[in-house]
Amino acid sequence: MRVMGAMPYVAGVLVCVLTIQLGLWQTRRAEEKQALGARIETAARSPAVNAATGLAEWQPVRLSGQWMTAGTIFLDNRVQHGQPGYHVLTPLKTADGTVVLVKRGWTGIGLDRSRLPAVNTPDGEVVVAGRVRYPEARPYTLAEAPGEGARWQYVDLAAYRVWSKLPVLDMMVEQTDPSTDGLIRDWPRPDLGVDRHRGYAVQWFGLAALSAGLCGWFGWRRWRRHGSGKNDS
Repeated sequence: MRVMGAMPYVAGVLVCVLTIQLGLWQTRRAEEKQALGARIETAARSPAVNAATGLAEWQPVRLSGQWMTAGTIFLDNRVQHGQPGYHVLTPLKTADGTVVLVKRGWTGIGLDRSRLPAVNTPDGEVVVAGRVRYPEARPYTLAEAPGEGARWQYVDLAAYRVWSKLPVLDMMVEQTDPSTDGLIRDWPRPDLGVDRHRGYAVQWFGLAALSAGLCGWFGWRRWRRHGSGKNDS
């Protein structure tokens, strides 16, 4: 009976230890995300470079070259201020022959969903200011393939190379200079979820405190019963 009577306390201690560990894990995740945010800010504040290779994500760049309009793709189901539309991506060929895919901005669907919208793309030499981005390795999607024709669901650079027959780099440039082509360039920073991880940590530590408190309370009551000579069965 004593063993059975001790089981709730053993379970309480295990719950307390487990929830403390989970709280510490969420705290570490918050610290990692905070450090990532600091690296993003540092990269974003660094001077713009005129190259498109060997760069860290969020590094500002300023590239000159020519648009390769035949390689334009439209990322479907992109919402801007509650309106459905596309993100327009066009490859840019720089003077040294490097080809980089540029995420130019957002445009609405238009009146006919079956037709892709017309996009104003300047001819000749252009200068593009932006920042380095890397596409998600494999975002969650129900689509079996990243794209069909020029309408794509997500960016897969390997698949894009096959489709476009262009040797684009393993990175993209998110264009940030003022719009002269009618596209909306309003790129939100990623939500790193630091506050969310901290909130989870508080919840886990709260459960640990509750478990420890309940163990102490019932242990104290049991001790009082034993101390008063009552039989604890």
